[in-house]
Amino acid sequence: MSSLCREVITLQLGHYSNFAGTHWWNLQDASLSYDPESPPGEIQSDVVFREGQTLGGHVTYTPRLIAMDLKGSLRTLRQEGSLYDAGKDTSAVTWDGSITMHEESPPAKNSFLEDLDKLDKGEILAEADFPSSSQPQCSARSLSVDTVNSHLARVQKSYRLECSVKVWSDFLRIHLHPRTISVIHQYNHDGEAHRLEAFGQGESLLQGSVLEELEDRLHFFVEECDYLQGFQVLCDLADGFAGLGSKVTELLHDSYGGRGILTWGLLPVSHPDSTPVKDLYRLLNCTLGMVHMASHSSLFCPLTLRGGLGRRPSSPTTFTHLSYDPSLWYHSSSVLALALDTLTAPYRLRNNSVPMWQLADDLAVSGRKVVAAYGAVPFPMMHGSSLPDALSTYTDILPWRPLSGCAEAGDGRCYGQWATLKGFEGQKLISSLAAGTKPPTPLHSLHSGEDVLASYIRSFYPSAPLALQLVSTPSELAPPFPQIFSQSLGAQGFLEGQPPPPGSTPRVVSSVPVMTSLQSGPALDPWLSELHRGVSAFDIRRVAPSFLSQGPEVSDYQEALEQLRLLARCYRDDSRGVMRSSSEEEDDD
Repeated sequence: MSSLCREVITLQLGHYSNFAGTHWWNLQDASLSYDPESPPGEIQSDVVFREGQTLGGHVTYTPRLIAMDLKGSLRTLRQEGSLYDAGKDTSAVTWDGSITMHEESPPAKNSFLEDLDKLDKGEILAEADFPSSSQPQCSARSLSVDTVNSHLARVQKSYRLECSVKVWSDFLRIHLHPRTISVIHQYNHDGEAHRLEAFGQGESLLQGSVLEELEDRLHFFVEECDYLQGFQVLCDLADGFAGLGSKVTELLHDSYGGRGILTWGLLPVSHPDSTPVKDLYRLLNCTLGMVHMASHSSLFCPLTLRGGLGRRPSSPTTFTHLSYDPSLWYHSSSVLALALDTLTAPYRLRNNSVPMWQLADDLAVSGRKVVAAYGAVPFPMMHGSSLPDALSTYTDILPWRPLSGCAEAGDGRCYGQWATLKGFEGQKLISSLAAGTKPPTPLHSLHSGEDVLASYIRSFYPSAPLALQLVSTPSELAPPFPQIFSQSLGAQGFLEGQPPPPGSTPRVVSSVPVMTSLQSGPALDPWLSELHRGVSAFDIRRVAPSFLSQGPEVSDYQEALEQLRLLARCYRDDSRGVMRSSSEEEDDD
């Protein structure tokens, strides 16, 4: 066992990725504790957080993060943040000419952001008579994380932000480093003019000042790392950020060879401005982005609650104990963030961590660098029961649902799988039957949680290579995480025997257990092949000529489609497991 801190740098590229990323960072922030008497947690926060110091000498703890978005996407958030603010220059300005003042009202802040401002100003501290704190300013605020959480939890019911969240900064809990946010001024977030809609637009962005600024930010975060294990990239797939992400992952691959690059391509369930032409653009962006980012990454995984990646997906993914609105980015991104908190746990552990390159090597065998994600959000476990009890109720179907728009094959075939169960704290991993009692299922006779989970998964995938991780710490839910959970769940996210009586105060879920799976298997063949058929069914030069106006060239586009076709073949049982050239296939014929 080793507690060596292998740092990870996170990049968030695009508005929906920043939605999911904001929820993810809020989850990390909610789990932090500065109590010197507490034992170190299972998750090593220094993997993704960095310690710094303001000009005034205050210790800070901020994400090791680069977040890129478009002009107009920040609303009330200052690009440079306020944590390292040295104060405004109040010296007199000498000017003999006339001065015209133009005053513009700033965007209104929601109740959550207003409370965070009060924390900054000390107003809540005085009102609540909280003790002063000299803890690092990570969650904002000059109060310790536990103090912030305890206050905000009291007013959780007032944080119904579904109607007030317009951008991701509307629910951001934490302070960011001044080098974190990078705004692309060439394109607008709002309005119809100057939108980043096409793959080629994004590709062409990474040059000149945008490239220099990104390289400067990367060097800043990389140079302060002692044992950098790699990069986790969250990138929008539906718009021009797919092209930017392709160039960014290529830059990471070329500049930081040997480091892991895990890329998560994010897609919302729906867009508020959908039209047939825009839907076609999104399909093309998704296709090109997946091909290019997969080739430059150690591992690539789409994350979406859509029923598929094509223009006519099936119904959005549903979860038995969630009630979320798929049309709200604030909701759907919170579900993906919960899954991502568990998916990324193996390489963030304090002990027995799995470096991201090892996770990628276990799954990306023989050119299969695209994987599909599945999740049980939350993991359905009765309070006070055991893991064998929970799993034995799902004998015919696994408890997880698709998180990549890719249905499982259902025939027990899989080339490799990583499964993680997170958040069983306080529950039993094995059965506690009295001596001489016959186990009701084979799972109840096993003697470790790892054996129980492995035996269960292998009952569905008997011959597939399997790696798994058990993490007892749950995902902590702090305001303003949306309360999208069934009333059948208790405060810790476990199933209760009875729902609350009519007229009683609704239950507030403060943490949840989650189980996820990353899979590489034959199910990805029809999934990728369907995507290939969708983009091959029309002549792009006739149907969407403007898409190619800023690149790629027609020949590059056709080559990308061929790479997608060959990528799908990698997942067929009758393939050699490697991408073959067209000439090799012709020889086979």
